[in-house]
Order: sequence, then C-alpha cells, then structure tokens
Amino acid sequence: MSLVRPPGPFLFPRNRRPADEGWSTDFSRRDVSLAEFQSGGPPRDGIPAIDRPKFVDVEAADVWMADREPVILVEHGGETRVYPIQILIWHEIVNDEIGGTPVAATFCPLCNTAIVFDRRVAGETLDFGTTGKLRNSDLVMYDRQTQSWRQQFGGKALVGRHAGERLEQLPARIVGWGEARRTFPAAQVLSRDTGHSRDYGQNPYEGYDDVDTPPFFAAANDDDGRLPPRSASSTSSAAATRSSCRSPCSSGGAGWRSRWAASSCSCAGGKGWHRRSTRA
Repeated sequence: MSLVRPPGPFLFPRNRRPADEGWSTDFSRRDVSLAEFQSGGPPRDGIPAIDRPKFVDVEAADVWMADREPVILVEHGGETRVYPIQILIWHEIVNDEIGGTPVAATFCPLCNTAIVFDRRVAGETLDFGTTGKLRNSDLVMYDRQTQSWRQQFGGKALVGRHAGERLEQLPARIVGWGEARRTFPAAQVLSRDTGHSRDYGQNPYEGYDDVDTPPFFAAANDDDGRLPPRSASSTSSAAATRSSCRSPCSSGGAGWRSRWAASSCSCAGGKGWHRRSTRA
C-alpha cells in the first residue's frame, strides 16, 4: 500500500470553490493565497489521525521494535511518551494527552519533521486531522472544531478562524528505540493497536528517500542547488542540536532527523528500519 501519488493540480482552480470539497472553513480569513495549497493525493482524513491512542510498556513494544528504529520521545508533566515513526508514518497525527496537557504528536514523512504541539488555543482544546493538502511539500492539518488549516512546520494557522495563531510547541526529539528503551524503561509506547489496518514496519513512501531524485511536490527554495534534495547536514537550535535532512519544508528550511541516523539519511525514517516488522 502506498500513500504517495504524483502531484496533482493546485487545490483550487479558478472555476472551483473551497465549499465544493465540503469544507466549512472560513476561507475569507487567510494569511496566504489558496493557490499555495496542493493536493497530496489522499482526501481529507484519507491519512487518518489516531484519536484514541493506546499504549504499551517498553517490554511489550520491544517485541516488534528494532534498536535503530526512529521514535519521537516526549517528556512532559512527569510522563514519558514514545511514538514510533513506523506508526506515525501511516497516520501523521496523534491526538493525545500527556501529564494533563492535550497534545498533538505530528510527523510529516515528506519533510521528516516531528513536532509535538499543545492542542489548546485561546482556552479551547482542538482535535486535529489531515486535510489531504500540502504546502511546500509539508503536511497541512486542520482542527475539527473550526476547520482552520494549519501548517505542520511551525504550527501556524494559515486559513480559517484561527488564521495567524500559532500552536505552542513542546520539547520533543527523535532518538533510536534502543536509546529510548534504555533511558526511559518506564515510558509508555504508542501501540500498533490503532483501530486501523496498516502494514506497520513497512514504508509506504518507498523510493522517496533516494537522494538523487527531486521532491515529489513543489516546495519553497526548490531551485536552491547548494545541496541535493534530502542530503544530510547539521543544524542547531536553542532547544536541541541535531542532524538535518534537506527536505522541502514549509518555510524552505530543513526537516530534521536524529544524529544516529545521519549516515543513512532517509526522509521516510532511515534506510533499513522500515523494511523490518520484527526485531532481528
């Protein structure tokens, strides 16, 4: 099963209205042109978010996880969560609660960006799903309360009632499963029991990690020839120092990956891990 399809036309041709797709979004409020959004192939919620996540302990997860598999690690409010990329690559969003805080753990396979947000905006808790749209080759989310469209990279709402508002990001990082297991033996790990039938452990974006091929979808700065697409580089921030993958993200920046996988750069999560469903 593959989620990736050749890029389609821009979302809204001149003779088509947003309402034609059934959206109740307030399209009169927007920070960018609607022409910047592109169909990613699947329809709205065609890549389904996980809304009722189940968790298992480290020992149970170790049966189907390999040490070098990438996972998103989050510590918040005295709790530790581990979100395996082998699951997030099929769902992209997990609506969860950690330490009493409603959060959305997000992952864009095309950018290789893993970001965890506080789901609260102006005192309201939002639930997120996938629009089926991309902007600069990055996931565009929507909240089910107002159907505002929001860029995953940075968490800013671009269209709808919440246009201009930005979600608060929580500290999170990508590490290898072996490191997470050893460092946080009491962590809770997202279960494969998601309520959906998917080939967890397999890569639905086979071939996208080839550094010699261009991105599937249009992106900002895609004419920058200083590095080949998806080549490894290093970046740093106030929150963390990490290796990067030159993937086309919303701001023209780089999607990032953890240092342990830098020698095997892959925008789908690291060559090798995604072809294995059980530990060797």
